[in-house]
Amino acid sequence: EVQLVESGGGLVQAGGSLRLSCAASGFTFDDYAIGWFRQAPGKEREGVSCISSKDGSTYYADSVKGRFTISRDNAKNTVYLQMNSLKPEDTAVYYCHVYRVVAGMDYDYWGQGTQVTVSS
Repeated sequence: EVQLVESGGGLVQAGGSLRLSCAASGFTFDDYAIGWFRQAPGKEREGVSCISSKDGSTYYADSVKGRFTISRDNAKNTVYLQMNSLKPEDTAVYYCHVYRVVAGMDYDYWGQGTQVTVSS
């Protein structure tokens, strides 16, 4: 069974930092890209960052470039999102995501989310 478990969220003042973790199990972790998404109240879920499976290449949404850093530790089956210079508009529930194709079927897996609240 695929499981993604996020942790590390919390309440922080603007300008502060948090590090989110996503612990994965139930699949061959280092074969898959892993992404972070977020959803603020009343808004659609949006992609924040993604890291590839093999060469570690990364993607960042324009809104977080230069402030967030994604990384992965394949030995620990964990992906991290280091968030610096946090802004109130970063307030959201942050979700870890993996997309897999198994026997020709598409599967999207999500964690339960971790709340990040940035006060002004």
